[in-house]
Amino acid sequence: MAAAAPLSFRPAALPAQPRLIVAVGIAAALHVGKLPPVIPLLTRELGLTLVQAGFLLSMIQVAGMAAGALFGQLADRLGPRRVMMAGLLLLASGSALGALADAAPVLLATRAVEGIGFLMTVLPAPGLLRRAVPLRPLLDRALGWWGAYMPIGAATGLLLAPLGYATIGWRPTWALLAALAVGGALAVRARVAPDEHRPDVGHAALAAAWRGLRTTLSAPGPWLVAAAFLMYSGQWLAVVGFLPTIYTEAGWPAARVGWASALAAGINLTGNIAAGRLLARGVAPRTLLWGGYGAMAVGAIGTFTGGGALAYGAVLVFSALGGLVPGTLFALAVRLAPGPQTVSTTVGWVQQLSSLGQFVGPPLVAWLASRLGGWHGTWVVNVACCGVGAALAVALQRRMGLHDRPPPQRMEGR
Repeated sequence: MAAAAPLSFRPAALPAQPRLIVAVGIAAALHVGKLPPVIPLLTRELGLTLVQAGFLLSMIQVAGMAAGALFGQLADRLGPRRVMMAGLLLLASGSALGALADAAPVLLATRAVEGIGFLMTVLPAPGLLRRAVPLRPLLDRALGWWGAYMPIGAATGLLLAPLGYATIGWRPTWALLAALAVGGALAVRARVAPDEHRPDVGHAALAAAWRGLRTTLSAPGPWLVAAAFLMYSGQWLAVVGFLPTIYTEAGWPAARVGWASALAAGINLTGNIAAGRLLARGVAPRTLLWGGYGAMAVGAIGTFTGGGALAYGAVLVFSALGGLVPGTLFALAVRLAPGPQTVSTTVGWVQQLSSLGQFVGPPLVAWLASRLGGWHGTWVVNVACCGVGAALAVALQRRMGLHDRPPPQRMEGR
């Protein structure tokens, strides 16, 4: 008898297509990270007001909050590869036109174009990953990496964009980012397998799109995943988004505020990647979600009640281990989609509630801080969100059990 082949515990490398899809997401997220450092320059050059700056920052969240599921259904109907390429070209157009803007209202309009392009770029990605990686353990790892596209891209933008603004100016920097998006579209066209079907048009297509949207929103799985993401996204942005304000108020030097805030945002990728690897090894989603939400609760308490190095260490724990939540939920969104033709719609619905959380969470925490006269008591919002998230993790684990249960065997008649 032949000897058994030795077992290898080294995880298989991701194929080229999934790596490219994740890279495209990171390139798109650069357009999120490029904005905060340029706001002081826009204020001086274009007379940007504080309110207009707020709208610029939230434009992508507004687009996702208003039409995430609809854009997801667009990807399911027209084909995820087509929609991703169109999104990248739209993102490039918005960035290039923004580089030419000579007034704040024009810049707001171009940012709206970027927001739509961003959604059309990232929503089809989980569906493309599912198509490119049929094996579940490898798919879980790929989706874990996908969950990290935003912290990697946004943190990279926060770190590198100021260098571009200081050396060549913000307009050429935005033009270079537009060229990068065009390059991403060309890479997707060359390297990602074409969509299997031609895009549907006409009344039949509209009816099919409505059925796909109704099928997605009538299933409990997408609602549970989206609600769990809502409990994560709002509190994460409320903490990480206000770190520059908190540290500036504490008297930190501007350079230290910059790298400390970027690190706190970027370290979130470690939890995302770890979630994919742990899911691939059979760790239960509920366990990962409980670990992520629990770390966020403890980290938020330490961030807002501790001082100095203790508080900063707590925020790193909050963001790093909190990354277990989105890394797990992206995998569950793909698994709990009602069918292969509704994956992008399900992810769009998750994005819609995630954007709602990012739109509501920071103002809620800011309002509470103003009422309390400081940040010391705002951790109660985080703990409440984590408690709801932990309960949703139980419901999601139960739903996964029902979803993975094999159908009952029918008895053959004699």
